[in-house]
Amino acid sequence: MPTEPIDKQTVLAVDPWLTEHADQIVHRHDLFRKWKQTIDDIEGGYEKFTLGYRKMGINVAEDGTVTYREWAPNAKEAVFIGEFNNWNRISHPMTKDKYGVWEITVPPKDGKCVIPHDSKIKISMIVNSGERIERIPAWIQRVTQDLTVSPVYEARFWNPPLEERYTFKHPRPPAPRSLRIYEAHVGISTTEHRVGTYKEFTQNILPRIKDLGYNTIQLMAVMEHAYYASFGYQVTSFFAASSRYGTPEELKELIDTAHSMGITVLLDIVHSHACKNVLDGINLFDGSDHLYFHEGSRGRHELWDSRLFNYGHHEVLRFLLSNLRFWIEEYHFDGFRFDGVTSMMYHHHGIGTGFSGGYHEYFGPSADLEAIVYLMLANDAMHTLYPGAITIAEDVSGMPLLCVPVSKGGVGFDYRLSMAIPDMWIKLLKHKRDDEWEMGNIVHTLTNRRYGEKSIAYAESHDQALVGDKTLAFWLMDKEMYTNMSDISEYTPVIARGIALHKMIRLLVHSLGGEGYLNFEGNEFGHPEWLDFPRQGNNNSFQYARRQWNIVDDPLLRYKYLNEFDKVMNHTEELYGWLHAPPAYVSLKHEVDKVIVYERAGLLFVFNFHPTNSFTDYRVGVEEPGDYEIVLSSDEKRFGGFENVLPGGTFPTTPLEWNGRKNWTQVYIPSRTCIVLAKK
Repeated sequence: MPTEPIDKQTVLAVDPWLTEHADQIVHRHDLFRKWKQTIDDIEGGYEKFTLGYRKMGINVAEDGTVTYREWAPNAKEAVFIGEFNNWNRISHPMTKDKYGVWEITVPPKDGKCVIPHDSKIKISMIVNSGERIERIPAWIQRVTQDLTVSPVYEARFWNPPLEERYTFKHPRPPAPRSLRIYEAHVGISTTEHRVGTYKEFTQNILPRIKDLGYNTIQLMAVMEHAYYASFGYQVTSFFAASSRYGTPEELKELIDTAHSMGITVLLDIVHSHACKNVLDGINLFDGSDHLYFHEGSRGRHELWDSRLFNYGHHEVLRFLLSNLRFWIEEYHFDGFRFDGVTSMMYHHHGIGTGFSGGYHEYFGPSADLEAIVYLMLANDAMHTLYPGAITIAEDVSGMPLLCVPVSKGGVGFDYRLSMAIPDMWIKLLKHKRDDEWEMGNIVHTLTNRRYGEKSIAYAESHDQALVGDKTLAFWLMDKEMYTNMSDISEYTPVIARGIALHKMIRLLVHSLGGEGYLNFEGNEFGHPEWLDFPRQGNNNSFQYARRQWNIVDDPLLRYKYLNEFDKVMNHTEELYGWLHAPPAYVSLKHEVDKVIVYERAGLLFVFNFHPTNSFTDYRVGVEEPGDYEIVLSSDEKRFGGFENVLPGGTFPTTPLEWNGRKNWTQVYIPSRTCIVLAKK
């Protein structure tokens, strides 16, 4: 179905500040329409084009016939080899079509597939230079690594018997109105000094996530990557679920179990670049520098030391769009968090570039139109095929229209990550005393987002947990986390401050910062120390590549207070729905008192960040009249508080204007405490 063109008026109706750049957005949309029309005319539309993985790569028919197709135009000869033919480079030659796609059909024998399940395979090619090269199939769905032999991954023919294949039992849950995201990495989700498994995550971590009140999981490092310490961001096999954690069937069970709990599961998708590995990646796949990537410097990311896709090529689009469809269709993922979107959208990849918010920074020669159009196609295709799919952009630049539908000239994401928020907290904790915190600056950073474009707010993600940085808990409490986090030890000023501010920062970000909220696993209870994967620099230690669930489960330790607050905060949001409510109205940012007051979803939020001053009968404005009661207080004993302010009580309003609101009420708000009030 043809996509309607847009004009300047359509663009300006969404964002009137785009006057000088509306023509460029119309042009961008025209490029998108041309690609979509090409896909419709040549491929039969998104439905057929995005099922490339059922045509390309290795596919097995019901009768056991194996068909293998691979795009490798630079090859002169190609042979399918593996354990099934004793690696014979002659017996199974492939034929090449006019588009550079090689193909072979391996018939069954005695009604059975002749290639054994889980056996090793490769493609062997002679390229135009005369050199013989051997590669892992680009569309391979299973690779394994045997470190006792070699660090290089090996391709596997994954075709388990019917009785061993996982059958999904539960429907996808509907997309949450309020996204409360638990960012997780299967490998580090164990207390032991090793790589965790899909099965362990299913059995041990999913119940924790459900209990904490998160309704969405964002799984990192699932796409296969050769280097564990890359955190999954140097992908080698785009269609293979990482074998470090178990089998494809076990990942399917994880996702299906999450769905049975009503939890949505997102994949951290990496289409911004690819690992430069040759033997177990797709770099130099057919011997040429330019197959899936741009050749020369445009095809290389100088900071990430990786390869960059050529988003303007038909076959690359088939590969990437089919990759998205594959993870949703075959594994039942519910959507994606797109990594490195800033790097994709600009020729400079954000390297050495600061974004001040000036619209000239987003358009003109620095914008990579091919990559932006790819993102438009990706969002349009997934939302067309799966209307409930969720897409989130990791973009630090603030690109206008990023989260506006493609039909209105946007890039089509549902949400963007508010990446300035965690940076603000680190700067405050690192460089300023508590009495120097500016309430106005904090509120501005939390509310500074494009109107009508949804954001995911977070106080810290995996980025802040990595070695070289510190988690907020570590910035707040540092070495005293080793000595004073037990209830039988002194409740020192450092620990009291750390626990109080940890809770306040989270609730402030959760309720004011966006239309969704994200937390990295372990940070909900103030996980001590950083995250550091085994590598040569740390003698391949797993000491910091794990999550210490034992400390939050220990009833003697104070981590339980932060965990309980996180849980109640999420469940309170579920009850009142502030994340899917309109943005908050902030009525007070008092720089002397260090008090912030705002309303959202019918709730009244009051924060006192003052390090020493408590306020009795503190007058706050509120729009709706009535009797209010406290429904959440960070000062409760179960949260490590002092019980100076408890839930309940009656706080009547007086019909006199205060701070721009029609009514006021009075509250007691101790230092370093936050409270939430609702109408009775």
